[in-house]
Amino acid sequence: MIKETIVDGFHNAPHRSLYHALGLTDEEQSRPLIGVVCSYNEIVPGHVNLDKIAQAVKLGVAMAGGTPIMFPAICVCDGIAMGHTGMKYSLVTRDLIADSTEAMVRAHGFDGLVMIPNCDKNVPGLLMAAARLNIPTVFVSGGPMLAGRVGGKKRSLSSMFEAVGAYKAGKINEEQLSEFERKVCPTCGSCSGMYTANSMNCLTEVLGMGLKGNGTIPAAYSARIELAKHAGMQVMELVRKNIRPRDIMTAAAIRNAITADMALGCSTNSMLHLPAIANECEVKFDLDEVNAISEKTPNLCHLAPAGPTYMEDLNEAGGVHAVLKELEGLNLLDTSVMTCTGKTMKENLEGIVNLDEEVIRKPENAFGKTGGIAVLKGNLAPDGCVVKRAAVASEMLVHEGPAKVFESEESCIAAIYGGKIVKGDVVVIRYEGPAGGPGMREMLSPTSAIAGMGLDKDVALITDGRFSGATRGASIGHVSPEAANGGIIAYVKDGDIISIDIPNYSIKLNVSDEELAKRKAEMPIKKKEVSGYLKRYAEQVSSADKGAIINK
Repeated sequence: MIKETIVDGFHNAPHRSLYHALGLTDEEQSRPLIGVVCSYNEIVPGHVNLDKIAQAVKLGVAMAGGTPIMFPAICVCDGIAMGHTGMKYSLVTRDLIADSTEAMVRAHGFDGLVMIPNCDKNVPGLLMAAARLNIPTVFVSGGPMLAGRVGGKKRSLSSMFEAVGAYKAGKINEEQLSEFERKVCPTCGSCSGMYTANSMNCLTEVLGMGLKGNGTIPAAYSARIELAKHAGMQVMELVRKNIRPRDIMTAAAIRNAITADMALGCSTNSMLHLPAIANECEVKFDLDEVNAISEKTPNLCHLAPAGPTYMEDLNEAGGVHAVLKELEGLNLLDTSVMTCTGKTMKENLEGIVNLDEEVIRKPENAFGKTGGIAVLKGNLAPDGCVVKRAAVASEMLVHEGPAKVFESEESCIAAIYGGKIVKGDVVVIRYEGPAGGPGMREMLSPTSAIAGMGLDKDVALITDGRFSGATRGASIGHVSPEAANGGIIAYVKDGDIISIDIPNYSIKLNVSDEELAKRKAEMPIKKKEVSGYLKRYAEQVSSADKGAIINK
């Protein structure tokens, strides 16, 4: 406790003098010190409201008898970073966030924490820090953006990226493109579909680290401010009871998160972040278990980009807890797990009702009998690769076609807009993995270009990089081992036939072992010249199937 190590006793008078320099009274110094880790900034739409969330949290902490002290965490906007060098700095910030939060907390001896993230790497980075630090912690996100409206239909950021492809294909004019630009992102908040940020905020509820509504209450709603106050009050209860993140994020809780992921149809990036969080919790994460869970978990939600509903609709339907209630009825969850409410999941689900059976389907009317994500294996990806099955058109669940190979995202986009990608092709983008990128760029631009040009039901895309949660179509990422580490994807050539069978979790390069051995001898592995943090990251990062963690 901070009181014992920093405040009490004559020998801690220098520390107390510095607290007085902050304006902290003797009374404030005598109370538990709660770190309010806030990723507010003025460049990320999901974070511009977090100053208000932080003030509400601080009020809640103070009302419950604690002393709140705020300090920052960083965040990259994946949408703004998309399609250029900036995206190399997205995933890598996850570890910077975890490491810098660890440094601040250990140096200053906080008794408890309230984490205020919102966007893609910010949420898992702070969950990793919470597990590593293991002091009482509650999460409250900034909340999702409200959906935009164009042409009488709800829209989101994925609609904007696809509109660029539609404009290039001559399907919409410049005036229509401008309307999308001005209307698809109408409020602050994390982008309004079931993209990575909202996926991880929803899974924070499932993991037991966020209160009910954390993943779904829109950023623009006053209920979000009330939730923040309750989070501030609740952390004091956890401090009193000494309930810690590793008491909550157990192996059972991680399995619950995978199960809920399948039902919600979350982003494929959850298959990077859940292993990394499990690693910090010292819980084994087996990628092979994902398909076993998927096989028995129905896909109950089709939020954008998979369908026409948005986070605000999920919230009105009862939110994440209503989805969990449906899964509880199928005996697919371990509801004995502890949560940040101080109660078990089973207790939290008492009285929860599904309020909209179109947004959250009943299991007997599910969108699919199996979960939203699938892990494929085969000679092209012996350690696995990942696809958001819930966002794949039925025509593309099984596909075979010739490879069109690109060494970078940029060269692929040029080929798509140049009309060089045709029906039946399997686009391969390599050297974009965790080490090879480095940084494992999200590739919303090429997938959106394919969809915008009307090819999403005819063309597959495979990469050792990753995709935005806003991606739809047969987009298969996280190919492991990656090209930079000598994976088979490094040796694919134009015209090679690739077979994809998502229902049977299979991906195969139809080239003989003898031919592959010959190519390995003739085709050297390419290394990119990078410096600074990216150089260190590339040297230390694990493969995607291990969660792209920094090797200890």
